[in-house]
Amino acid sequence: MNRFRIMTAAVSSGSGKTIITCGLLSFMKNRGLNVSSFKCGPDYIDPMFHRRVLGIPGGNLDTFFAGENEIRSLAAGRTSDDADDGYAVIEGVMGIYDGIASAAGTGASGSCYEVAKITETPVVLIVNSRGMGQTVISVIRGILADDRECLIRGIILNRISPHYYEQIKPLLVSALDEISRRRGVSAELLGGIPTAENIKLESRHLGLMMPHEIEDLQEQIKNAERLIADNLDTGRLLEIMSGAGSLITEDKTAVYHSCHNEESLRCSAPGTDLHDGSISVEKTGVINSDAPVLAVARDEAFCFYYEENLRMLEQNGIRIKEFSPLHDRCLPEDADGILLGGGYPELYAETLSGNTGMRVSVRDAIRGGMPSLAECGGFMYLLEMLEDSGDKLRPMAGVLRGTASNRGRLGRFGYITLHDRGMSDETLITGLCIKGHEFHYFDSDNNGSAAVAVKPGSGRSWECMHAGPGHLWGYPHLYYPSCPELVERFRKRMIAFAKYSRA
Repeated sequence: MNRFRIMTAAVSSGSGKTIITCGLLSFMKNRGLNVSSFKCGPDYIDPMFHRRVLGIPGGNLDTFFAGENEIRSLAAGRTSDDADDGYAVIEGVMGIYDGIASAAGTGASGSCYEVAKITETPVVLIVNSRGMGQTVISVIRGILADDRECLIRGIILNRISPHYYEQIKPLLVSALDEISRRRGVSAELLGGIPTAENIKLESRHLGLMMPHEIEDLQEQIKNAERLIADNLDTGRLLEIMSGAGSLITEDKTAVYHSCHNEESLRCSAPGTDLHDGSISVEKTGVINSDAPVLAVARDEAFCFYYEENLRMLEQNGIRIKEFSPLHDRCLPEDADGILLGGGYPELYAETLSGNTGMRVSVRDAIRGGMPSLAECGGFMYLLEMLEDSGDKLRPMAGVLRGTASNRGRLGRFGYITLHDRGMSDETLITGLCIKGHEFHYFDSDNNGSAAVAVKPGSGRSWECMHAGPGHLWGYPHLYYPSCPELVERFRKRMIAFAKYSRA
């Protein structure tokens, strides 16, 4: 149980949340604390940085994907019998109050602040002070004024010169004392982290570069840890973590919701009534040797996976075996299904194309009836051609006709609910709805039409997805716990394929 928790949030993106979070995780790990990590929102890359520090997977806490009970269950830890001395650092997303509803000016739904509220987690606000003088105090006042739940308990000034920090410190402390008297709960200045040129995580159009692309990442994390130890009141920060609320719910079993029915974001197939659809998933943790084997692509090109998705597959009795479309020559011999996740295949298109053995292996397996799931980058790998970073077209697996290329702008960005279109043919998604999100600059000329993606709030929709009895492919990244029946259907298809292929 993660009894001690804190959330690192910020005024905006680019404030330094990830490197400070990694430095804090390293600081805690190296002092013998049992620490885990989470990321708010549908982010894949930041949890990779956390994993580099801790050596264990991080989780995602997303209030669009999951209900309040599931959020608390996930934040509590992997199992109910975890020692009650666990620590967790939850990294926020964007600005502290930014979420689905805030884009329309209607509230903080979907924000990291909502996650902090649900999990009763104290927040440490990271304020990028670069380019600001005394205005930083006004910014902090404004953020605290909207903190209705009094969750913000600590303030860190980031990228501030030591000299100016000492000048502004008494003014800020005085302002925080005044605000604390009014709120009845203190928000304390924990310190100021100076600008450091040797700590800088590079970005690209889709966010931070991935950990394996940063040569000196471990050194940067060590430097961040030293700056935290030297400039923050870490003892007080750990005390603030002890003020987190209990995560124990009345129902101690994990419940995955096929639809998020605790807010106004419930989903249903078009033309049907809204439904709860809560489905309990037995968590035996035991996978027998006869269980179907799912070949999961995992390498530099394909690495975008929700830990909750992989865990759910295993909890449903599916054995996961990782393989590399970049480096391996063919699929695992005992594979009964394929999962091609997202990533940046365009950066490795030449190598992927040159690995003819793997391309043929994937194509032949799918054409031979092997069940398969493919998302975003994995979907692009199934097409005939993919444009690389140098604008050259490279042959891919060729399971589907079509080409994926860079359109130079962000396409179909944000959360979606995926609905079956009600076509006559039976597919994996027939009669179901599942939540996900899209975030990509590449697009294809063959995105499919088996489903309709609907954006929450605006109701904007578009056709997408290729689907059949044993496959589901397209750009959306899917969150499996929002639709347990999809996983169950896929498992059954894998079992049927295994019996057929081994007969």
